[in-house]
Amino acid sequence: MTGNPLTYLRHDSGGGSLSLDLPSGRAVRETEAGVLEEPILWVSDTRPDAGLWGSLQARHGWTGLWPLLLGGSSYEPGSPWTTGELDPGLIKSRPGDHDADVLLAGWWSVYTMVDEDDDMLSAPERLAVTAPFGNRWPGLAPAGTLQGDPATRAAEFAEHLMADSWLTAPRLGLSASSRGADAPADLGWGGPLNYENDTAQFSTVLRSWEERFGARVVGLGPAELYLSVAAPPTDADHALRVAAEHFAFCPDNVWQSSTDTLIRYAESLTNRAWWSFWWD
Repeated sequence: MTGNPLTYLRHDSGGGSLSLDLPSGRAVRETEAGVLEEPILWVSDTRPDAGLWGSLQARHGWTGLWPLLLGGSSYEPGSPWTTGELDPGLIKSRPGDHDADVLLAGWWSVYTMVDEDDDMLSAPERLAVTAPFGNRWPGLAPAGTLQGDPATRAAEFAEHLMADSWLTAPRLGLSASSRGADAPADLGWGGPLNYENDTAQFSTVLRSWEERFGARVVGLGPAELYLSVAAPPTDADHALRVAAEHFAFCPDNVWQSSTDTLIRYAESLTNRAWWSFWWD
């Protein structure tokens, strides 16, 4: 299929020439910069039926559309998906422009920096958060061993994500993305905006996780990201290395949680078939 496949979806449903059995929905063209000629997202009007996410994932190679479960804002219905807050124009690079190890090492250096003049923690307390590594970036974790088919794991997690009501007023989204890792950048999603507004950099890391851990992007919230994982760490040492990547990618997973040190956070990652991130 050539061009933007989102243009083949009708405004009121997913029929169109793609012959997709979708609920009613709409193509999103509005951004803070104005109305675009090409849509950046298709989003359903209502909660999707069970099994639909997995069916659409299986057809991604034909349609060029990656499915997403989209959680809304508790204070503004539809935000950020239909309220003009997505803006691909803010994304100044592409995921292939970066190296995951370099990005994570740079973020790690910033988040482990000790500022004795403006820090609630003392230098030893700050470095204890990321013990045993302190401020030394340990490098990328080794790849995991697949425990199942990544597509199957992703479809299973999509059902779990819907059933457990993790998402506020969930809708189905479709992104014209060649792979799930690129969807946040393709949408111009601003979830990590408090830390970095070039979401392509986060998509670079997501590509690496796709390849090393069988991860798949399943859901997004205003500042949340949900991944299925088919090759999770299976022992404490490997989990600690993966936890270091998570901290560099999203420090609030450690800073703003009950698992307030890297070691405690790593304990929750062993054999876990999904990862979630949120930026405060």
